[in-house]
Amino acid sequence: MNHATQTPPAAVAGERRGRDRAAPSRGGRRGVVRRRWAGQWTAWAFLAPVVVYLLIFYAYPLYRNIELSLRNYTVRSFVQGDAPFTGLANYAKVVGDATFGPALWHTVVFTVVSLAFQFTIGLALAVFFTRNFRLSATLRALFLVPWLLPLIVSSSTWSWMLNSDSGVVNAVLAAFGIGPVHWLTSPDWSLWSVTIANIWIGIPFNLVVLYSGLQAIDPAIDEAAALDGAVGWRRFRSVTFPLLRPVSAITLLLGLVYTLKVFDIIWIMTKGGPSTSSTTFATWSYRLGFGNLLPAFGPGAAVGNLLIVMALVFGLIYIRMQRRQVAA
Repeated sequence: MNHATQTPPAAVAGERRGRDRAAPSRGGRRGVVRRRWAGQWTAWAFLAPVVVYLLIFYAYPLYRNIELSLRNYTVRSFVQGDAPFTGLANYAKVVGDATFGPALWHTVVFTVVSLAFQFTIGLALAVFFTRNFRLSATLRALFLVPWLLPLIVSSSTWSWMLNSDSGVVNAVLAAFGIGPVHWLTSPDWSLWSVTIANIWIGIPFNLVVLYSGLQAIDPAIDEAAALDGAVGWRRFRSVTFPLLRPVSAITLLLGLVYTLKVFDIIWIMTKGGPSTSSTTFATWSYRLGFGNLLPAFGPGAAVGNLLIVMALVFGLIYIRMQRRQVAA
């Protein structure tokens, strides 16, 4: 009877072989999962420095700026951290200030005029340098000088050139019988003076980016357009510029974001004056927060946040336009 109930040797051997086959299978699955987790942790390890950098230098300052704009901070409360919450009172105070309207207008004029001339001149120079001629590379390098100089050097140079009494610009005008122009001290000229300086500084950036975009266009396309009879301005308008549109869009967006926050040039040349004739949101925010004996941290932060919102709106518009182009 005992012999009848014992498991046959063949069945025992089959079970052992089944277990042997199942063991590597389970080990293989565990190995795949382990390798997958190891790969994810490796990716997070490489990503962690970027995340920490963004949190420390972008997210936290943005949070602090928003928090500053929602409280009534004084020097004492700024140190002790017990400023009362005021909601949108600082924004209402800024919008109701007499400086708000002129500062907004100056910011728009300064940004639009700068972008228009920087892009137009940069594009013209980029097209010019696509022709291969002697000293082409040398001239391109010379055009980069304004971009490479520190802003304090460029702004100080323009202040000297536009000086009413000893500036080289008025000296040239005098040679043609034109009287001196008070570029930096006249309310009629101060905004245009800082705009001219900013245009000069921004042209090299547009030149470099647009020249790279033109170099990326297949020469065969231009050759085919020439065979079809499209030459000169017609070929540029119908063929070259449409192909350059994505590069042009990102160039204008970056230029817009940069120009909105320009502070150094205006502050060094005119300090936003005389009166408020060249005050923009950037200089107004600095003057409110740091330019007075009794700083207004809340209103200054509110003006800065308005600048951020303006840049964000234009950035969203750019993203929407790019999606439409991809969908088309």
